[in-house]
Amino acid sequence: MDGFLSWLNSYTGALTIGSIAGFLMRVRMLRTDYRQYPTYLHGKIIHLSIGFIAAGIGAVAVPALLEKEYTAITFLALAAQQFREVRKMERETLSKLDESELVPRGASYIEGIAMVFEGRNYLVIISAFLTSLATVAGNSWVGLGVGVALFIVAGFLRLGKYLEEIADISRGELRMEGPSLYVDDIYLMNIGLEENRQKILKKGVGVIVSPKNQDSRITLSNIGQRQAILYDVSVILGVFRDTGEPSLVPLSKRSLGDGRLGLLFLPEVRDPEKVLQIVRRVPVLESAIRMPTEEPKWKGKQG
Repeated sequence: MDGFLSWLNSYTGALTIGSIAGFLMRVRMLRTDYRQYPTYLHGKIIHLSIGFIAAGIGAVAVPALLEKEYTAITFLALAAQQFREVRKMERETLSKLDESELVPRGASYIEGIAMVFEGRNYLVIISAFLTSLATVAGNSWVGLGVGVALFIVAGFLRLGKYLEEIADISRGELRMEGPSLYVDDIYLMNIGLEENRQKILKKGVGVIVSPKNQDSRITLSNIGQRQAILYDVSVILGVFRDTGEPSLVPLSKRSLGDGRLGLLFLPEVRDPEKVLQIVRRVPVLESAIRMPTEEPKWKGKQG
């Protein structure tokens, strides 16, 4: 027993506990949801394998630095380069998959997902490093305590802002004025064929997204954010269209007067309440966030 406790409090024990803590952190932050990426098996294996490598790098850095093996910094730099390649790989993969979608994610959504995968590997390194450091500085129980605390924190790191936090979402009325399609008072597009007009009025769901402030107004004007809204609803409820039908496509238009978004959805399953629920839970893309109200107050004249 004494030998086991001595092993736990050694560098080897710190490396083991740190690696396990970092790997569990990656498991905690990995899930397959409605975006269907990573895939249910092979995609998860890839990310978990990379996460295990990241955990090992973070955990071994502490003993290496304490033994004045400063070449460990070089390995951390190489790891950062490899994780940037992971981001590039995810971007290219999702871009290829996007070509086969009836309603694509869009470049901004893809970049956001790729950035998250890269960032989470860095979080794994930090978690493994801190757990390993706590084990060496204290003992195995201190290291386990830090690991458990970081595991709990990981649950909060998966969460971001949702659309309902920056905007009010309500049902909009779809109507035709001749060939012109409107949702409430927001013009969407011109529909030439009477058959398509009837299909849209029968299957379509209109939604109005009203920004809560100036910051959210600029955020909602981002094309990538608007495409993310259309994609989330279409991937969850399906979309009533096929290739070669440009009139039957989910669409967003912006009211230039007050910044409201008028949205047209054509779900395979027409359920307006569910559409509203999904729109409320659409993530706010990091690349779309704008905060013009926080600009510095310049003093003096600007030349």
